Amino acid sequence: MTWTPYYRGDGVARDVTIAAPPPWRRFPREPQHERFRPPLGLIEAVNAAVHLRRPLLITGPAGFGKSTVVDQVAHELKLGDVLRWHVTSRSTLRDALYRYDALARIHAHNIDDIADDIGPFLQLGPLGTALVPTDQPRALLIDEIDKSELDLPSDLLDVLERGEFEIPELTRYHTSSVAVRGWESRNTHNIADGVVRCTNFPFIVMTSNGERDFPPAFLRRCVRFTMPAPTPGELTRIVRAHLGDAADSATDMIETFAERVASGELLAIDQLLNAVLVLSGDHLPDPGERERLASLLLRQLSRA
Repeated sequence: MTWTPYYRGDGVARDVTIAAPPPWRRFPREPQHERFRPPLGLIEAVNAAVHLRRPLLITGPAGFGKSTVVDQVAHELKLGDVLRWHVTSRSTLRDALYRYDALARIHAHNIDDIADDIGPFLQLGPLGTALVPTDQPRALLIDEIDKSELDLPSDLLDVLERGEFEIPELTRYHTSSVAVRGWESRNTHNIADGVVRCTNFPFIVMTSNGERDFPPAFLRRCVRFTMPAPTPGELTRIVRAHLGDAADSATDMIETFAERVASGELLAIDQLLNAVLVLSGDHLPDPGERERLASLLLRQLSRA
């Protein structure tokens, strides 16, 4: 992909050919696990979390590849598709465990006059699906847990410690075993006596942008890793993994980026990738346009 100005601002309609998107902006999204380069210490943290059956809490600025870690681990260890729970200020533990549509059940029973069956109106959430008994651990991403309501990390403690949870609607149900649909799949899982109890604790990666502190009781149940500021050498390897030889002509940009991050500026690695992609290639902008583009693409994230 090379830089070509498509829009000229002259109000004239013209046929244009838009270049193929960069690898990280292709849809459906392509896995990035082959391009991810773990920083020093992350491999040890992952292996400790896997061995100890503890969640891995990764803290660091946005755009440093925290959420890609679980994809690479799941791929290398053959853990299957990654389950994902993107946390917001409205997220609750119950949403992550299961969802029950009581109104739809009542409607179906009254309108269709069918035999009562609770199964079709229940769905396991991402965490609930990760705790279903399996021969191999599932991989689960709990993304941006620091965006949650204050009590959510504490609410997670019992489930993460016991590896099980109860679905009250099923414990009161007249049938002891009910087939419930899992998350992101039409596959069903038989839930016995209303309890989901794991046989292999899932590999859980929780990411945090460092915007809040967590209670000690929560932290002691996690293996914790903080993403370090990347060195120019590490950034060069990342750029080369995504853009190949373009890294060779971007040495000055990479070194400047590393210096800015080390000085405390809030920047993301995908900003660097964007800048290298646009400012390299066969159609380089003139010096003035190049400076404006660099300023545009490498603005601090802490500013509007």
